[in-house]
Amino acid sequence: MPIGAGTLPIMGEAFLVIDLIGVLANAILGGITAKRLRFDLVGFTVLALATGLGGGILRDVLLGRGTPVALTNPIYIPLAAVGALVAFVVPIRKVFQERLFPLMDALALGAWAYTGTHKGLVFGLGPVQAVLLGVVSATGGGMLRDLLSRKMPVIFGDNTLYATSALVSSVLVVIFYKLGDSAWGAVIAMAVGSLLTIVSAWRGWTLPRSISNPFKGKDFRRYIRIRRR
Repeated sequence: MPIGAGTLPIMGEAFLVIDLIGVLANAILGGITAKRLRFDLVGFTVLALATGLGGGILRDVLLGRGTPVALTNPIYIPLAAVGALVAFVVPIRKVFQERLFPLMDALALGAWAYTGTHKGLVFGLGPVQAVLLGVVSATGGGMLRDLLSRKMPVIFGDNTLYATSALVSSVLVVIFYKLGDSAWGAVIAMAVGSLLTIVSAWRGWTLPRSISNPFKGKDFRRYIRIRRR
């Protein structure tokens, strides 16, 4: 069954709405990034479409159940274009960009962590595989945005919690799905994933990094002291 044809009957209109929220939010994020980099209208459109549709297309390609819904449902591409147009036309001061960007990013991450995980479960993936698909869906658009902007993707480090938030959200989706309460699972998983992303950005929470090379002078002595504690 093609993904585009089967998505709405199987998962309902609520799934479609949440997926489209992720598309619009990510498209606006791509547009804001394009504005920071002073792209022209073509650059805005390309970056917004890639960011807005990339995660969902990657999700559907990995599922391997037909043409991605973004290419079969007539709403997706125009909605991503609207996101690009909003970011291109609406004047947003730098201070508001810095506040809006994390909020939109958190919203998109929560939405696509849910849709990726839920869709994987509906199409027969196991819990671990569905969680992985949810994380890839949630972070794929942002990673593509960063790569096209010639930046290191934020999921690779030097950033507050991002992929971790998607992981927590995806695990919650699986738990509620197994409990037979997908509706509450959608609300709670999206809320927790988004809030964790926002709070970690506010508080500066990051994952531990590797220690320095322990075989260099003072670093080695410091490493030994730490190991003895």
